[in-house]
Amino acid sequence: MKHPVTKAIRIQVDRTGEMEHAVPMFLTSSFCYDNAEDMRAAFADETDANIYSRFSNPNVQELADKMAALEGAEAGYATASGMSAVFASFMTFLKTGDHLLVCNSIFGSTQTVIKKYLPNYGIEYTYVSADEPEKWEAAVKPNTKMLYIETPTNPGLAVIDLQFAGALAKKYNLLFNVDNCFATPVCQRPIEYGADLVVHSATKWIDGQGRVLGGVIVGNKKLINDIYLFCRSTGPALSPFNAWVLSKSLETLDVRMERHAANALALAKALEGHDKISSVRYPFLPSHPQYAIAKKQMKNGGGIVCFELKGGLESGRTFLNNLKMLSLTANLGDTRSIASHPSSTTHAKLTEAERLSTNITPGLIRISVGLEHIDDILEDIVQALG
Repeated sequence: MKHPVTKAIRIQVDRTGEMEHAVPMFLTSSFCYDNAEDMRAAFADETDANIYSRFSNPNVQELADKMAALEGAEAGYATASGMSAVFASFMTFLKTGDHLLVCNSIFGSTQTVIKKYLPNYGIEYTYVSADEPEKWEAAVKPNTKMLYIETPTNPGLAVIDLQFAGALAKKYNLLFNVDNCFATPVCQRPIEYGADLVVHSATKWIDGQGRVLGGVIVGNKKLINDIYLFCRSTGPALSPFNAWVLSKSLETLDVRMERHAANALALAKALEGHDKISSVRYPFLPSHPQYAIAKKQMKNGGGIVCFELKGGLESGRTFLNNLKMLSLTANLGDTRSIASHPSSTTHAKLTEAERLSTNITPGLIRISVGLEHIDDILEDIVQALG
């Protein structure tokens, strides 16, 4: 199999002698052995045999293998949620005295981990502007260990040049860690630009239907094995059922993202110039500040559209209250279109100055564009604008 999309459909756990077309669920906490020697060898890590589902499970491994194939990575490890994947990617490699260089426009919970909890372990951090990469090199310190970015960023959709970031990380021997949640591996593959680790909240586009939680980390075998050892002891295990659901979801990821992206581009074009909107941002919209970079490194613009309402905070709340079809929920990447107001929800715990520094203005609206007919999506948004 040459194509990653095919691998995402055809990779399966080894089930020698079994005849099911769909892989069954391995809903078990532990695994049995034929004899004492097989059990000893498993605990001595001399075989790939499963021991305990906190360590490994066939359904979880299948998901990790598929995600690694899609991302072009050597190996993968799946966790209970996207945030457990992010946290594991930090704590496996960062220690007291280390410094983390991080783009300032990232998911709100990731902000909390970096600002509130990493300092408890003596880990320093410096935020750099996603819109000013020319200033990043000056922020590198002798103790900088990792460069962490999202692209496109959440929620402002800044696009960071992966080639530039990868070259910077290589120059200073930094671990290059990329949150690829918004783009997904069928749209963008950071490994090709030098990323050492790629993390995902599989809860979003990977699942695609708002059903289960999950996280995935991919990278080279050595780094992923280190993450496996950390997670094996600390316990952010993905349930076999959730892994089974997510693995099946990967079989349709490519075709789903084509429709999400087509709908998102059509919506962005339709809203640009609307008299209630001061600006629209979408990576594949020519007016996007990093349009050329997006076209260079992304297959499509993804499924998220942001726009700035005239009238600020109250206009944002009024817009949400006027919606009739779109969902108001703390998620994205669903078959159903979702609207959110980051200033009062996902990024409300940041200070106003912190929000503004990452282009989260009071009137910013984030739309996770679903698979409904584009005419119905547009009709609901336009009527809600008033």
